[in-house]
Amino acid sequence: MKNMKIGILGSGDVGRKLAGGFLATGNEVMIGTRDAAKKEVVEFLAANAGAKAGSFEDAAKFGEMVVLAVKGLAGEKALESAKGENLGGKVVIDTTNPIADAPPDNGVLHYFTTLEESLMERYQKKFPEARFVKAFNSVGNAFMFKPDFAQAPTMFICGNDDAAKKEVSGILASFGWEVADMGGVQAARAIEPLCILWCIPGFRGNEWAHAFKLLKK
Repeated sequence: MKNMKIGILGSGDVGRKLAGGFLATGNEVMIGTRDAAKKEVVEFLAANAGAKAGSFEDAAKFGEMVVLAVKGLAGEKALESAKGENLGGKVVIDTTNPIADAPPDNGVLHYFTTLEESLMERYQKKFPEARFVKAFNSVGNAFMFKPDFAQAPTMFICGNDDAAKKEVSGILASFGWEVADMGGVQAARAIEPLCILWCIPGFRGNEWAHAFKLLKK
């Protein structure tokens, strides 16, 4: 994977974790945030020499590749703030899940989408020039970079652009993941609900240290 400028839309736990991973693998990073004075952002910048922060629009302009790392409910607004002209032609790694603003039901999250349309499909329709790839949505942020398991876990990805998926697969390999390409954007209808399954042991038994593995013969 060649070193790149990465714009990250979102300064929460996921955004900062992925920013750290990109920096550790030799890339330049700008975190897009609504509040550059936020304590967590200030601390991250102090601990990571060379990291930058700016608005969502700044980060999208900066990045040769963009990472969408906000809550699913805020995803479309974050992309609108980044502005479509700053996303056109760029790979956009979509980490989001369509988690509704409601408590889990016996450990099962509620989604605001159906199995007939994923959140990433909505993004792709609204920003057709961006090259969306779903990734990093089916595991907790603690394991997104260099996950420490007995075997490399599997990250399921999808998207309409094969070259974009190849780029993201290279990033995932450098981050310590095996990759399973599930095809076009429609596959996000299956990949996004993996978050529901991943979270059930956590909500029911406070067990969060796990990841998925696809076994093949």
